[in-house]
Amino acid sequence: MMDNPEEDSLNLHEDEEIIEVIDLNDTEQTAEDLAEELEDVDFSEAGNAGNAGNADDDGWEAEDEMESEQDDSELTFSKHTGSVFCVSLDPVSNSLAVTGGEDDRAFVWSVSDGDVLFECTGHKDSVTCAAFSCDSKLVVSADMSGLIKVWKVENKEEIWSFEVGDLEWLEWHPCAPVLLAGAADGNVWMWKIPSGECKTFQGPSCQATSGKILPDGKRAIVGYEDGSLRLWDLKQGNAVYVIKGHDGHQGALTSIACNKEGTLALTGSVDGQAKLFNTSTGKVLCSWSNENSEAKDSMQEQDSNSVESVGFCNVLPLVAVAYLDGTLAIYDMNSQSLRHRCKHEVGVVHLQWEEASAVVYTCNLAGVVTLWDARSGVMMSEYRGHSAEILDFVLNRDASVAVTAGGDHQAKVFCLQRPDR
Repeated sequence: MMDNPEEDSLNLHEDEEIIEVIDLNDTEQTAEDLAEELEDVDFSEAGNAGNAGNADDDGWEAEDEMESEQDDSELTFSKHTGSVFCVSLDPVSNSLAVTGGEDDRAFVWSVSDGDVLFECTGHKDSVTCAAFSCDSKLVVSADMSGLIKVWKVENKEEIWSFEVGDLEWLEWHPCAPVLLAGAADGNVWMWKIPSGECKTFQGPSCQATSGKILPDGKRAIVGYEDGSLRLWDLKQGNAVYVIKGHDGHQGALTSIACNKEGTLALTGSVDGQAKLFNTSTGKVLCSWSNENSEAKDSMQEQDSNSVESVGFCNVLPLVAVAYLDGTLAIYDMNSQSLRHRCKHEVGVVHLQWEEASAVVYTCNLAGVVTLWDARSGVMMSEYRGHSAEILDFVLNRDASVAVTAGGDHQAKVFCLQRPDR
């Protein structure tokens, strides 16, 4: 935390001047530059780390299924035979979805009609990560045991696979065919696809629980089970700085987000804290907690205060923090104060902001997608249809469609109607 919050109050303009930001509007040039720079990365041999063995799957326990008489969805995808854990949309056309589930299966399918383009076969454990590459030409599917497979969408064929042991998270590079993955042993892996050239970033001897590649494509923030986080230089392979101890979290990190310029990052943890910091200096600018949450005496009630998801608004200096106790908190970065507390009856699982407005979406353990106006804190609308908790969701580019992944073995497509559109 800062020594003097008044003197160190957040100055967004100052932070932006400190940091040299790549012009992301020139997407084509950025992609070429980053691809060329990644060609210079000294990838080490992968070694035998891929033989770490299967994960000890304790299982994902879904809550008792709820009866849902109302179904606002336009389409239901029902090919999975277990809980659907993850969903992603192809970033180019937003016409294809990939889902992964408890049934050890992943499917690439059409959002318009639910037709399966192909199945990502061969997994031996729950598929917990699935996503398209930045150009939508590749899709990755990965299971809890650490088996990672990459598929070429055009010909529906597997082009690369690797095994890292217990997998925590997986993310595509924003501009190049490069994968980053965090493992339970604390290592972070980076691969060029499809060559498989590999580089590892060794963290502390605990789980690398969350990670985020910054928009410049040159750095990544990784959070760990011990509450520490590191900013890695992907080209050089070194940790630029480490935030831990009093400045760090006191529990495992659950989520990381950055603003669109990459100058600021927001982290959430099971310790109930959200921290905002400058990505250039590593200085923690402020820390927020759900202070007005009801009784925190028991350990169970403390656990319910865990931060599950965080995100930046693109059009106003606001951030959103979702807590497991059902609170969606909207904080003002300039004043570092709470602006709104939006209450859900059950825990919030995930949040996402619209790209071009101050509207934030949440999904929760009651199987509901909810829209909130962050300026007023008022709920705008909600969408129902799942008979169990929603475990993940994604918005398309113009926020006209949401695709959800549920504990009821279903993925659903919702057409979102807004009175101001």
